[in-house]
Amino acid sequence: MFYSSGNYEAFARPRKPAGVDDKTAWFVGAGLASMSGAAFLIRDGQLPGSKITILEELKLPGGALDGIKEPKKGFVIRGGREMENHFECLWDLFRSIPSIEMDDASVLDEFYWLNKDDPNYSLQRATLNRGEDAHTDGLFTLNDKAQKDIVRVFLATREEMENKRIDEVFSKDFLASNFWLYWRTMFAFEEWHSALEMKLYLHRFIHHIGGLPDFSALKFTKYNQYESLVLPLYKWLLDQGVTFRFDTTVTDVDFDITADRKQAKRIHWVSEGVEGGVDLGPNDLLLMTIGSLTENSDEGDHHTPAKLNEGPAPAWDLWRRIAAKDKAFGRPEVFAGDISRTKWESATVTTLDRRIPEYIQKICKRDPFSGKVVTGGIVTVKDSKWLMSWTVNRQPHFKQQPKDQIVVWVYSLFVDVPGDYVNKPMQECTGEEITQEWLYHLGVPEADIPELAASAAKTVPCMMPYVTAFFMPRQAGDRPEVVPEGAVNFAFIGQFAETSRDCIFTTEYSVRTGMEAAYRLLDIERGVPEVFNSTYDVRSLLAATSRLRDGKEVRIPGPELIRRKVLNKLDATEVGVLLKEFDLVADD
Repeated sequence: MFYSSGNYEAFARPRKPAGVDDKTAWFVGAGLASMSGAAFLIRDGQLPGSKITILEELKLPGGALDGIKEPKKGFVIRGGREMENHFECLWDLFRSIPSIEMDDASVLDEFYWLNKDDPNYSLQRATLNRGEDAHTDGLFTLNDKAQKDIVRVFLATREEMENKRIDEVFSKDFLASNFWLYWRTMFAFEEWHSALEMKLYLHRFIHHIGGLPDFSALKFTKYNQYESLVLPLYKWLLDQGVTFRFDTTVTDVDFDITADRKQAKRIHWVSEGVEGGVDLGPNDLLLMTIGSLTENSDEGDHHTPAKLNEGPAPAWDLWRRIAAKDKAFGRPEVFAGDISRTKWESATVTTLDRRIPEYIQKICKRDPFSGKVVTGGIVTVKDSKWLMSWTVNRQPHFKQQPKDQIVVWVYSLFVDVPGDYVNKPMQECTGEEITQEWLYHLGVPEADIPELAASAAKTVPCMMPYVTAFFMPRQAGDRPEVVPEGAVNFAFIGQFAETSRDCIFTTEYSVRTGMEAAYRLLDIERGVPEVFNSTYDVRSLLAATSRLRDGKEVRIPGPELIRRKVLNKLDATEVGVLLKEFDLVADD
């Protein structure tokens, strides 16, 4: 397997891999990593879909990419996915998956046209004082010390950032900035999370620094992620003959391990309550999703709090059993060993009439019933004790959603402290109480809050014990390589498999690991798309520098005469042109 960029590799079709007709493939988990891996085996590896089986613990595909209507509870989305134009592997996949919304169009076509016609951006990123504009005004408010923190982390080696927390490498000045407010709420970073992952994010999205305050860098699907992404891919895989076995929990995998060779020998599972499994030979490929950010999620309802489930976790228990067999298979306890550091809670609010949407419109400055961009991303309640954020995507967010209803997603980073209106931690609150806290921060008069929360909305809270597990401080070897050295017929995929080319908590990462696994195991003669190289682009770096300084000119030290001589020298070079283009020096 190799990496590539450019049209030469992107448009070329690989030839049929040698020996593919003798292969079968088994996948653990039916999330995006597995489904994309199966698609690449079929499309680029020319493995018949009838030779692929996907084993899934749940009763439907999609993993963390969910979106469903519970008959008694209401609409439920555990989280949302923010996408951008340079998710190279994701778009490489969905250019080949037919849209189920439009004839003669791919999912990528549909997505591209939607975001061209209705580009995303926020008109109010943060509030305080119960719905007032926080006037972050697109500024990062990074002082010189905070700017130096970012430069130091950006230039550091990966090894320097291993096993370090964000608050160990960034100063209080940085943590008090608007930049950190935007960043932590957009990506769900906590101060105790991985400094290494923070560094990788800076490199990965340096070209989008300018779009961080107003979300103009982001693109979203028409409906929830399940209906817009999972269902078209699921339908295509079924059309190719792929077998999905739901209600099937993989409990263990046997391996034959020697000094220079590793082979998966048997999968053990419990399917619909019955123990079973399958033996594997060298031509039987196994692609395993390990760990799970949504494992042990628990949903409450409008009158019942969600529970924090700290009991047995099948996805994590499977990885623990596998990891015990070889040090190359990772260290799951690094990520799943401290639920207090990896949990947060979200809630799906469905408004039932037009009273609450009036308050939404005051803040987002758009009609939520327009069918177009509404909030343009999360609105963060800057002075919320829960550090609450909420968002309204294009409506309807579900195809079966009534026209007079709005679906809102709410989440909080601090779930174990009392709220500002509800004197309870979010994790102890019913859906109705979470709605009350949200309405308080929308600016609803306090006298109206109880009645509106009781009769004008239906809310489903969801507690997720492991939702930021992949952000825990780590070092090399804590996550297994996608294809460990010596592995002949298996791979690890998903957010807890290691590919050093990208950062986690994105749809792109899941697809990339599935693609790398498929290409490695079948030796497909086409390059895996390289991560967008903005971190090596001087224009992107200069643009980011200018934005991080809130447009302030870089002052060249020394007397004015010396400064002018230096600038005059620069004027005659391409460097000077670029510095002026990005407003880093004044155009005299």
